Amino acid sequence: MGERAKELLKLQFGKRLRLDLLEHIVSCPLFRSKWRRHSFLLFTGVILILSMLVGCGPSIKDLEAVDYTPLSRDDWKVSTPEEQGLDPMLVAELYYNAVKLETIYSLLVVKNGYLIAEGYFNEGSIDQKDRLQSVTKSYTSALVGIALEQGCLSSLDQKMLDFFPELADQITDPRKKQITIRQMLQMRAGYPWEESTSELFEMLYHGFRPSLLVEVPLVSDPGTQFEYSNLTSHLVGVIVARACETDLKSFAQQNLFAPLGVEMGDWIQDWEGYYNGHADLHFTARDMAKFGLLYLNDGEYQGNQLVAADWVHDSLQTYSENAWKYSVGRNFRDIGYGYQWWSVRAGDHRYNLAWGHGGQQIVLLEEFDMVIVVTADPLFAQHGGGAWSHEKANLNLVGDFINSLPSE
Repeated sequence: MGERAKELLKLQFGKRLRLDLLEHIVSCPLFRSKWRRHSFLLFTGVILILSMLVGCGPSIKDLEAVDYTPLSRDDWKVSTPEEQGLDPMLVAELYYNAVKLETIYSLLVVKNGYLIAEGYFNEGSIDQKDRLQSVTKSYTSALVGIALEQGCLSSLDQKMLDFFPELADQITDPRKKQITIRQMLQMRAGYPWEESTSELFEMLYHGFRPSLLVEVPLVSDPGTQFEYSNLTSHLVGVIVARACETDLKSFAQQNLFAPLGVEMGDWIQDWEGYYNGHADLHFTARDMAKFGLLYLNDGEYQGNQLVAADWVHDSLQTYSENAWKYSVGRNFRDIGYGYQWWSVRAGDHRYNLAWGHGGQQIVLLEEFDMVIVVTADPLFAQHGGGAWSHEKANLNLVGDFINSLPSE
């Protein structure tokens, strides 16, 4: 097999195609013994396979035409994939594939602290503050860590109801009195996923209020199993606000957003004025990347420790395995959950991500000192097969790219 053919196939399929395996088969003694008899058929078959495979993806010329050069502004140092030790053709294929997606707004790649690739699609633009959906949960998790560091919270083992004394007498399920902040962060409090019933789904879009912790029944004992719950994350945000005697937005602005040099857009409030801890924060893709870089660097940004390194480490651990029940793609597997952060395996690589409805993502790939950001149509109030297919496409875009990266 010629070197040019090998290179083309590597560009098309990365690690998915084992060229060494094909060559091993060709060199097998049993195979050689039948070579003369089947040489013509083999040659014809290989040529047919090569022509089919090479025709499935972009050519070298196609990839060389892709422009992902970052825009030069004061908020990010810019560089190139080559300068930061990354194959530019892999990055080109990532952006080549992104163009095909119907709902993606932005795609950024940061490596070694440099913005090395940037692109905007469909309705997206550099200054657009997008609705982050459940990516907000990872920001709320950071605020819990800051509240602990400042002494507003004394422990993750504090009980949820310690912060809602006005509701304690209304609790009829004694299990709720045992729910801890730790269990809430891990999505192991026992509250149900809002998409599991039509009543809960209506509640999700009608808006939360703290008293729902009384009204919504538990579906599992606290601490026993993973149950994704937007209400739980919202209550975590309310706990931070109450513990620190401020509102969540002001606390975030003073302790996280201003030190990061990011400018928040809208942040929706619940019926009682509490900012949503589970969703609806708005940021540009570039400002999202700063939050990702903060976590990639163990909570440090420009020499300042904004979030404790131990908190970052603990947040990115896996406390629940097989946390997502639905298939996403072949390079989006072994899905785990930490403190409001997901973890995923793509081929030989494992990464963490903040994940929001529609395919919003802040991806942390520590192995390559890399942050990847995706924003997309938030598909507000859109669920079901059509919305999920768009979300999966955005998730698989990143998973497939990470799978294509070399293994050490």
